[in-house]
Amino acid sequence: MPSHSLTTKTHHSSGLWLHKLILISVASVLALPIVATFIYSIATQWGATVLPDAMTFKWYLQLWQDPRFLLAFGRSLIICFGTLLISALVILPMTFAVFYRFPKLKGIMDLLIILPFAIPPVVSSVGLLQIFADEPFMLVGTPWILIGTYFTITLPFMYRALANSFQGINLHDLMDAAHLLGASTFKAFLLIILPNIRKGLLVSLLISFSFLMGEFVFANILVGTRYETLQIYLFNMRQTSGHFTSALVMSYFLFTLLLTWLATRMSRSGDE
Repeated sequence: MPSHSLTTKTHHSSGLWLHKLILISVASVLALPIVATFIYSIATQWGATVLPDAMTFKWYLQLWQDPRFLLAFGRSLIICFGTLLISALVILPMTFAVFYRFPKLKGIMDLLIILPFAIPPVVSSVGLLQIFADEPFMLVGTPWILIGTYFTITLPFMYRALANSFQGINLHDLMDAAHLLGASTFKAFLLIILPNIRKGLLVSLLISFSFLMGEFVFANILVGTRYETLQIYLFNMRQTSGHFTSALVMSYFLFTLLLTWLATRMSRSGDE
């Protein structure tokens, strides 16, 4: 019996090491492009040698001292946060209404959220140009048309994440208990339902934010340089030094990472 137990522990230990080795290998492969981009962004020259000739942060200083970059970055943040705010105010109550009041609409909603993926962005942009290039809705070249199109992008991500969260809680039981205690539907949703789906909401917002910050097709066709966003700026600066563009990419990545860390901290502090 002890011999059998020892053999089982040995197999279990070897299995754990195998799993750790696989995870480390996958993580290393995924991190390799990020590490290479970071090293290139702080290199003075990196050509024929295995390692860069020297290290410098002048590319980051040049980037963050460029008023054009700061303006483009601020514009991207305004559009993204504005879109996410509107999306949360619209999609969150809509998803709650579907799951609480109109459960028969779930099938229709599952079909509708696929439509943004069924139409390529280039095709959508051409149609939007025809509609909003002239009076009475001259929105082409303004941030408003980007917020509207970005809303259609966030809809599938946010609805699906929120739908999974609503399916994971006893929505009707929680609402009935709140009503029995004298709470209104709005108060019950705000104080009981919303804290229970907070993680799903944060995940949907982070996924949508990452996607919107990297969106290029709509921004390039509908707005272009008339309202230069971060991706348009990166596209326009592609002919400059590769070290400079690498610093730009790493700055975007680190900002997204910081935002994700802050959201995770907020979620954990809420659980405590």
